[in-house]
Amino acid sequence: MNRVETFSQHQPLLFAIAYRMLSSAMDAEDMVQETFLRWQAVGAEEVRSPKSYLSTIVTRLCIDRLRSARAQREEYIGPWLPEPLIAEETTDMTEQLALADSLSIAFLVLLENLSPVERAVFLLRDVFEYDYAEIARIADKSEVNCRQIARRARRHLAAREHRFDASSEEVERITRRFVLAATNGDIAGLLGLLADDATLWSDGGGQVASAINPVYGAMNIARFFIGLAKKTPPGFAARVASVNGQPGIVTYVNSQPESVITGEIAGGRIRAIHIVRNPGKLQRVPPLKADA
Repeated sequence: MNRVETFSQHQPLLFAIAYRMLSSAMDAEDMVQETFLRWQAVGAEEVRSPKSYLSTIVTRLCIDRLRSARAQREEYIGPWLPEPLIAEETTDMTEQLALADSLSIAFLVLLENLSPVERAVFLLRDVFEYDYAEIARIADKSEVNCRQIARRARRHLAAREHRFDASSEEVERITRRFVLAATNGDIAGLLGLLADDATLWSDGGGQVASAINPVYGAMNIARFFIGLAKKTPPGFAARVASVNGQPGIVTYVNSQPESVITGEIAGGRIRAIHIVRNPGKLQRVPPLKADA
């Protein structure tokens, strides 16, 4: 197996790590490409384990990118949400990317509470199941330190994590009911699906009209969607799709993606809604097919 073939064998894993680190498919691809360039430049005699070497490079690149991205996000207009992945993209990935629990928008939002190093150690250990000796080499820290970092990361996440107990089938059923209620302007139907303390976040990135602040409470969220229904443009369509491994909604105008919506469900009610409208984060969303 030559060097290009070796890299290709590990490329899905590298993208899976990078996407979970950065919550951006575009940035993840950049990190994987930079890893490839460094892989090509290193002598074969310097590499004992291609997987370990490549994982080290991509993780360290992502840590550096996250540190610079955090400063930029302080100037971001409105809530910052991850770039969504739609089914047509994820079906081409290996099982490394198909770990739905660690791919959901809600999980990626949760990871934003961690420092770059905490995020790396947590993902490598709890998602990708690297042993602490290997994580220590990747993070350039001691095993003891890595264990401490992992425990600290778990505590941070546990303090903020909500338990969304719905099965994929229940999520899809509720999502389809939500689409009907929202597109028909059915406020009673929306209120019947939303938890009283639900919260909505919308990411327009200052590029398109979007809620700058989170929307709190079932009634306010229902009114938000009723307002959208009243302003539906010609050529509008909404479809249920697989978003980051879970049922979600893609809306279109004239067959071009306008937004991606995901909801988190517990106790049969929607407790959180994330809407991505920033056009820069929708570039990978495929247009609506004519027969859809």
